[in-house]
Amino acid sequence: MARGAPKGRPESSQAFALSIEARHRVGAEARAKPSEAHLPKLVEVALRRYSMIESGDRILIAVSGGKDSTSLAYDLAAKRRWWPERFEIRAIHIATDFCSCCKKSALLELLGTWDIDALSIDVPVIGRLKEGRSMNCYWCSTQRRTELLRYAMAEGFNKIALGHHLDDIVETLMMNMLYKGQISGMLPVLRYSKYPVAIIRPLALCEERQVIEFAREQGFASAACTCPYGAGSKRREVRARIAALTGGSGRLKRNLFDSMSNVNEEYLP
Repeated sequence: MARGAPKGRPESSQAFALSIEARHRVGAEARAKPSEAHLPKLVEVALRRYSMIESGDRILIAVSGGKDSTSLAYDLAAKRRWWPERFEIRAIHIATDFCSCCKKSALLELLGTWDIDALSIDVPVIGRLKEGRSMNCYWCSTQRRTELLRYAMAEGFNKIALGHHLDDIVETLMMNMLYKGQISGMLPVLRYSKYPVAIIRPLALCEERQVIEFAREQGFASAACTCPYGAGSKRREVRARIAALTGGSGRLKRNLFDSMSNVNEEYLP
């Protein structure tokens, strides 16, 4: 069973420097602590380092029911009780037309126990495909993102929180290099020029294994469907390549993450 509403702030933590050396130290210190403390601490570091939350923010949390977004919702609900800047949260679940096993009622009930206002909206992802086009992860992602932006703007939310973690970000970096021939990735904070909404990724410094540990210890049961289109995706291929390249080392994955903000232009064409 999942625990009840998130408690107040854990014991206060020291401020971390923004240097790459300090980022590595954050990862090392987190690994030395009980695993339950990893995610809340690393989320706090990310929120502060990238100034993700400002006073008066209204944050829409995109929740699928999986470990990542559920852990994110739990932690933001807990931090809302003590964070120095006041902010509001609401959770939204995007139900697609290929989600035949969706357990959204269980997900919404769980969020309610944490005092999170939550809702689900239906999006016909397959139904929007143009004739001759086939279903793929990119199309699904763009349709869900479009609906998140529409809802956020209509309801006055200025930020959308997504559950992407460090592994997701590193995988995206490698995918873009391998398949697009460009160095780009997911930003911890993305500010749109066309929309009055920003994307934030509070799990940006958390490795997937740390999210898994946190979700297991909190007793989260996944309420998400297994996507029938993701089994053969390029992301899975890249994930396996990164695992082989790094040997699962968190330090090496953090080096890849840090490389995006440590560009030596002297040695680039």
